[in-house]
Amino acid sequence: MTIRVWDYLPEYEKERDDVLDAVRTVFASGRLILGESVLGFEREFAARHGLAHCVGVDNGTNAVALGLQALGVGPGDEVVTVSNTAAPTVIAIDAVGATPVFVDVHESDHLMDTGLLEAAVTERTKALLPVHLYGQCVDMAAVRSVADRHGLVVLEDCAQAHGARHHGRPAGTMGDAAAFSFYPTKVLGAYGDAGAVVTDDPEVERALRRLRYYGMEEVYYVVRTPGHNSRLDEVQAEILRRKLTRLDAYVEGRRDVARRYAEGLGDLVSPDGLRLPVTTEGNEHVHYVYVVRHPERDTIIERLREHDIHLNISYPWPVHTMSGFAHLGIERGSLPVTEALAGEIFSLPMYPHLPREHQERVITVLRKVLDEL
Repeated sequence: MTIRVWDYLPEYEKERDDVLDAVRTVFASGRLILGESVLGFEREFAARHGLAHCVGVDNGTNAVALGLQALGVGPGDEVVTVSNTAAPTVIAIDAVGATPVFVDVHESDHLMDTGLLEAAVTERTKALLPVHLYGQCVDMAAVRSVADRHGLVVLEDCAQAHGARHHGRPAGTMGDAAAFSFYPTKVLGAYGDAGAVVTDDPEVERALRRLRYYGMEEVYYVVRTPGHNSRLDEVQAEILRRKLTRLDAYVEGRRDVARRYAEGLGDLVSPDGLRLPVTTEGNEHVHYVYVVRHPERDTIIERLREHDIHLNISYPWPVHTMSGFAHLGIERGSLPVTEALAGEIFSLPMYPHLPREHQERVITVLRKVLDEL
């Protein structure tokens, strides 16, 4: 029995007819680029969030990059975010010519420590980019307070938070705009790369549509400002339209998996041993990944691999420690919580169609390994 941290095949087996019908629908439509499927998904995804606009793009990285550009972020600007995130968050900041500035995270939930934002703001700061990590939201009231006080724009990174809520508000509705990824592993995942930006601001929406289409607006071949080729694919949009109707079911499936982990491992939790995810007050967690913590992480992963259980680490290398960002000159030790977490966190298998017997085996083997340490 090979157990992976994520696998789309169980979902595909259950939804195969609908997925293939989505492909047939697009191929028979007569429009393969920016057709009714993209327009329909944009309407429905915006409505899901109670917002006026959604602009589909080709992937989550470009959703962040185009979102920043549409909000006026560019060369010479600073964007405050976290290093405990997937590298694409920071790659997108670099792509628009801005400089990332990192604040540390809370040890409890691994989310941005908003108490550090004020000190990170300089005269060059243009934007705050909170990352709603692992399936729950950053304290957006605190983010918004700092942003409003300093006249900054806020772009939410919602790649891991489809369906999450913060004090009743959906992730993606608390900033000036929000970027989503629909990479296949996501809570709402496509069958390839896909992304979107949502906003209530008509000017931001207009800029996004221009930026994703070479910089053209209304008339083909007339470039208003240089842009990109970053259009959401029709096939992926049609698949996402159908999967959007099942988003609540996907979220509930993930919460069921999380509950079973808590029940099966909760008695082993200790301050110097295993630690399970914590849902911060006011958050409704969607458990994009189920990240646990243990000081003997590497040994545990190796032992479980011997039982054909393959885990993941989200993330083993904080972005500021990567050679690709050495030019920022950020020394190790500057983000102590982020760096400590990177040596201890790992992800257990998590997806809504995770076979029950797979999860039970993970729990059984993990308990055995922990007992032997």
